[in-house]
Amino acid sequence: MTLRLHDTATRSVREFVPLMPGQAGLYLCGATVQAPPHIGHIRSGVSFDIAVRWLMVSGLSVTFCRNVTDIDDKILRTASAEGTQWWAVAERNQRAFSRAYDVLGCLAPDVEPRATGHVPEMITLMHRLIDAGHAYAAGGDVYFDVCSFPAYGALSGQRLDHMRPAADTDGDDGAKRDPRDFALWKGHKPGEPFWETPWGPGRPGWHLECSAMARKYLGETFDIHAGGLDLVFPHHENELAQSRAAGDGFARYWLHNGLVRLGGEKMSKSLGNSLLVDAMVTQVRPVELRYYLGQAHYRSDIEYSAEALDEAVAAYARIEGFLIRAGELVGEAARRGPVSHAGHPGAGTERLGAAGAGAGLPGAGAGLPLASSLPSAFTAALDDDLGVPQALAVVHEAVREGNTALAAADVAGTAKQSASVLAMLAVLGLDPFAAPFAGEAGSGLRDVVDALVGVALAQRQAARARKDYQAADAIRDQLHAAGVVVEDTPAGPRWELAR
Repeated sequence: MTLRLHDTATRSVREFVPLMPGQAGLYLCGATVQAPPHIGHIRSGVSFDIAVRWLMVSGLSVTFCRNVTDIDDKILRTASAEGTQWWAVAERNQRAFSRAYDVLGCLAPDVEPRATGHVPEMITLMHRLIDAGHAYAAGGDVYFDVCSFPAYGALSGQRLDHMRPAADTDGDDGAKRDPRDFALWKGHKPGEPFWETPWGPGRPGWHLECSAMARKYLGETFDIHAGGLDLVFPHHENELAQSRAAGDGFARYWLHNGLVRLGGEKMSKSLGNSLLVDAMVTQVRPVELRYYLGQAHYRSDIEYSAEALDEAVAAYARIEGFLIRAGELVGEAARRGPVSHAGHPGAGTERLGAAGAGAGLPGAGAGLPLASSLPSAFTAALDDDLGVPQALAVVHEAVREGNTALAAADVAGTAKQSASVLAMLAVLGLDPFAAPFAGEAGSGLRDVVDALVGVALAQRQAARARKDYQAADAIRDQLHAAGVVVEDTPAGPRWELAR
């Protein structure tokens, strides 16, 4: 099967054929940094991180561009309310978004351009649009003439004559030729930052920046434009119109992720129901939050609930628990002698190599496996419009088979399934032994707890050896009361924190 993607523009699943063989360019609408990110914001980062990883695993060299909108009305309003500088608001929240992407294991983009750094490119684009008769200057603003572009509305499936009178609320409606025209450039207002242009001082409109930056870094025509479903109109509609009107091919495929909802409503700051990433990763581990946000199909909405999050945590724990137990069995076997199995990525370590089954293979330094090394059902699932739910079903089936091998003390079978699970997790960005999640299970505090629990377990073993089972059970119960679960295995006792 070849990769197929659902294209918003055609409302169909299409075979993905890159513009340049062996290469792919992807532009993701990133953050408008007026506030720190909640999980609704960051879902697109996780969803399209999986997409980027799968393009890499499929053998493509990917150029990944994710923009930052660091100047707009919301940022200015936040700065005014706080009595601080607009750029301080933007910088503070940009760091919060970067922190969220990093803690959830999203690969860094190849380029992360800011709107304020690309005003010259925006001026050039406005020149092209005015010269072509698709834009006009009025009252210090510059507007796109939507009636000059017959295809306006095609991306979102709307007809111009049925649109509400304001496709964009920016600018001075009295200066517009048509109330549906949208602002490319906003004339300077007292107290606002501004840049000089041939049409007067001012600042960028929201939509202009993405067309200018996508063209600069990905070319006149590129493969994929991605973002949240709430951006289809007006933002992406306007991007498409201004780029095509200027003569650029722009994006060939449009991918949109579903929203995170709370109580049936879109998660947003205005509803006062934000769940900030910084807070969420104090409630669950980052890898568990990534599993939760990435487990649904990217085009489906997620209805957030604490119960659904707990279910995701438990599901990931089953995967991680198998890998830990597998590492102990395989590691113990390796200490007794060589383990001969082609699927095992380096016997002799209790954590199966710690870097995952695909370490050292192509993938832009991301430790990604080759597609040919993955189960066929897993690759078929991701080739079918990035079907993560079906791909995770393959992961969990491999875990079940691995647990069966564990129960039989089948070292080769355990090694085979653990290697397969690790390879699949690497593709999904969920490998517990790879950065940035490896530190979650191997921090200095964990090492201290491990040593202390080890002393208690040694005392328990000594009690069992002298047949003092009452004392041994008391030690186990005391550990359980402290949040430590002990499991007796053929390789000896093992422990983990209770969930």
